[in-house]
Parts: sequence; structure tokens; C-alpha cells
Amino acid sequence: MADMKSRDTLLRLKRFQVDEKRRQLVQIETMIAEFERMANDLDREILHEQEKAGIHDIAHYAYPTYAKAAMARRDNLKRSADELAGQLTDAQDALAEAFEELKKVELLEERDVARERVADAARDQAEMDRTGLSRTEMRVG
Repeated sequence: MADMKSRDTLLRLKRFQVDEKRRQLVQIETMIAEFERMANDLDREILHEQEKAGIHDIAHYAYPTYAKAAMARRDNLKRSADELAGQLTDAQDALAEAFEELKKVELLEERDVARERVADAARDQAEMDRTGLSRTEMRVG
């Protein structure tokens, strides 16, 4: 009984770990998407500033200051998204590993439950055999 309780605790822990890894994965994916959205917004603003000034050459002395600043922010966002992409791969690997561990514990649990069913069925059969045997003995005796 204590073994079942510890297995149940282990199963809950493994499920929690899988859920936690999933949350981390979704959080990273959300951040990457947000950074990409913000970078795309900055791209549009840069283009708008260039069109408004009529200058597209960054080296031009009159290139819009806001466009230069927006480019720097956009580049920082893209670098951050790239760094997060590496973290995303690590998070995917961690989720896969946690899922494998969960599956192992679930398989052990299923095996133990099946073993218990067989033992219960054997006990039930033995009880029915004893009951049938005692009834037969009562009729004979």
C-alpha cells in the first residue's frame, strides 16, 4: 500500500514536471512571437520614416534619427528572439525528457494495476472454489 502511495506521488510529480515544462515552452514561444511582432512594427515605422524624409540611405547625413533608433531597437529584438530560439530548443528537449519519464512511471503503474487485477481475480477464484467445495462437502456429508 505504501508502495502504491509513493508511486502515486511520483506520478503526480512527473505530471507536474511535464505541465511545468509545457508552460515554460509556451512562455518562450510567446516571447519570441512578441519580439518578432514588435520588430515587424519597427520595420514598418522605419520604412514610414524613410518615406516621410525621402531618404533611404542610412549613411546620409539627414537620415531620420528616429529611424536609426528604431533600427537599433529592432536589431536588439531580433537578437533576443534568436537567443530565445536556442532556449526554445532546450525547453523542447526538456519537455520531451520529462514526458518520457512520465510515460515510464505510467507504464509501471499500469503494470502494477494489471498485476493487482490478476491477484484479485485469483483470490476471488480461490474464494469461489472454497465456497463451492464447502457446499459440495455439506451435501455429501
